Amino acid sequence: MTLSERAALFGIHLTAEQIAQFETYARLLVEWNAQVNLTAITDPEGVEVRHFLDSLSVVKALTPRAGVRMIDVGTGAGFPGLPLAIAFPDIHMMLMEATGKKITFLQEVITALGLKNSDTLHARAEDAGHLPEHRARYDVVLARAVARMPALLEYLLPLAKVGGLAIALKGVTAQEEANDARRALSILGGKLQAIHTLALPGVPDAHALVVVEKVAHTPNGYPRKPGVPTRKPL
Repeated sequence: MTLSERAALFGIHLTAEQIAQFETYARLLVEWNAQVNLTAITDPEGVEVRHFLDSLSVVKALTPRAGVRMIDVGTGAGFPGLPLAIAFPDIHMMLMEATGKKITFLQEVITALGLKNSDTLHARAEDAGHLPEHRARYDVVLARAVARMPALLEYLLPLAKVGGLAIALKGVTAQEEANDARRALSILGGKLQAIHTLALPGVPDAHALVVVEKVAHTPNGYPRKPGVPTRKPL
């Protein structure tokens, strides 16, 4: 099955130009991975399904509309943010990452693909959440494989507008983590909207999107200082 056929499973039509962008992205990922630890998955099939298609699965939780502002927190090698930016050129994507070498990689990918809708932010979530230009500025805040929900919400919700969404890409622990995050939701101004479960072709592991709506302003003390949310989750 081609990437185009796989994307079509989620109702996404990729043009020839977008397919070429994904191919360049995959090549750069493998090349850079020899020097910078970006991913353990480097085989073409794995990259397409477990990175690209996994990222595009966010459309099961929302349809990215033109002009929507998204931020991918702890994006690493660009997942899920960059595949969404390729597939939906009318959105605005901010890729936030604390590791400088990964930021350099992301900037190279953005340049190589000619993406006009993507920028990078070299910062920790605990710091970015207090910056006026980022706090409560985003329609959608994304994260994949960053932290468990009680800590993760403290990274994500301060960045979301009231009425916006935080979407966490999770696995088999999605429901359990959502249950554990009830206190964090009440403190940070979030409300669990839905948990979408879905399957990726040829992948036996469970896959889920935990969708949280920002229903109230996050108190000014959050996020707490770097390291505290994961060490002492709400």
